[in-house]
Amino acid sequence: MQKITAFLTFDGDAEEAVALYTSIFPDSRIVSERRYGPAGPGPEGSLMTATFELCGQPFMALNGGSSFSFSEGISLFVDCEDQAEVDRYWDALTADGGRESMCGWLVDRFGVSWQIIPRALGDLLGDPDPERAGRAMSAMLEMQKIDVATLERAAAGG
Repeated sequence: MQKITAFLTFDGDAEEAVALYTSIFPDSRIVSERRYGPAGPGPEGSLMTATFELCGQPFMALNGGSSFSFSEGISLFVDCEDQAEVDRYWDALTADGGRESMCGWLVDRFGVSWQIIPRALGDLLGDPDPERAGRAMSAMLEMQKIDVATLERAAAGG
């Protein structure tokens, strides 16, 4: 087992969240599940915990009840190769009640924060020409979902 694993605590919808996440990302799977027994505290037979992998990285999920909630102070960063990958993850994670935030951030319908970031963003923001990098930064600050072509035009001065 990996030394440090992200542990996500849900209010009753961990099973649905894990199913969605493992269906979206390649090299993902549910490794194990534990269900509540007659002693509870959750309904008998409902998911208590799940161990799962997203892109080969381990995670754990718990149905912990309403005393837990997510915050944008912690997010899952997704390194995307291109705009098509950004679009695919963005659409899947904002569907059915997710909401867009700013600068490539979104909150899925379960309340988990994600950063869906194309590699080109880091390249443009780190451009050795500070004016190009600044124009890219200004453009990014106006976006919700990151649009690579718009960033590249802005960096070029267009």
